[in-house]
Amino acid sequence: MTPELPRFDTARLRLRMAQPSDAAAIVAFLDEEREFLAPFEPVRPAEYYSEEYWRLQAARLVQEFIDGRSLRLWLFDAQEPLRVLGRANLSRVERGGFHACNLGYALRRSAQGKGLMKEALEPLLAYAFGPMNLHRIEANYMPHNERSGRLLRRLGFREEGLAREYLFINGQWQDHVLTSLTNRRWAASKQE
Repeated sequence: MTPELPRFDTARLRLRMAQPSDAAAIVAFLDEEREFLAPFEPVRPAEYYSEEYWRLQAARLVQEFIDGRSLRLWLFDAQEPLRVLGRANLSRVERGGFHACNLGYALRRSAQGKGLMKEALEPLLAYAFGPMNLHRIEANYMPHNERSGRLLRRLGFREEGLAREYLFINGQWQDHVLTSLTNRRWAASKQE
């Protein structure tokens, strides 16, 4: 039996996993924001910007969620439900002695500075520490991305250090500030 896919509705956003029918809206977002997002992301192959790629990804990412490996959500505008404003992902979910994941996110340039990402991440983090029963969420940002650093601090993430040449972003190795948020109510009894 397929579990119910998470969906979060906030005052201004609808956060949900992609369906194959969302491919055109996702590609529009990625193409429109390509130049803006490039300094913060790995170099993407041409197929990443195709509807066929995202139709296939929709099914693959639902299976990743079912397998307990990730939760990748798209942020849709509540007033324009077919317009993608961004994305928020819990990836690299690990269990065993770790019970943790990585948080990643991106937001349309025109949507920046309005509190939308904080609005999106609050229910996602609550889900990670609630139904997903994770103990730790790691989020890392490049030192010059001060907006991301402020957001993570407002959400309660603590800085843990600086990782030199941590990720290959926009064609070069980039330093990243490492941060984390821990679940003080983590329940070992909920584990399989």
